[in-house]
Amino acid sequence: MEFTESLKNNFEFRRLYNKGKSAASPLLVIYGRRNGRTDNRLGITVSKKVGKAVHRNKLRRRLRETYRINEGRFARGWDIVVVARIKSRFVPYSELSADFLALAARIGLLKPTGKAGN
Repeated sequence: MEFTESLKNNFEFRRLYNKGKSAASPLLVIYGRRNGRTDNRLGITVSKKVGKAVHRNKLRRRLRETYRINEGRFARGWDIVVVARIKSRFVPYSELSADFLALAARIGLLKPTGKAGN
């Protein structure tokens, strides 16, 4: 990912949970907060409730890939945490990806798109 680093420290995750904007669906919860930098930082959380390591890692890879493909659509200067819920393990990639982008748009993480016509 060209403009993104990983969030790794526990205090950074907790700060987002407490002070960030959030949006939730049955599949995911996304937290976002401005970080005052020129790049984004992404953290992905998948609980052991989702399944064994194989399933958790597959879900992490899917979420990371969705972000990577759409990285150009995201505004810069945000810390982002994605929390996968149990149901996310059982949905197809396309549905997971669409849900991720819809939640990101809901809290203002996506750049505004230019509308045609005046």
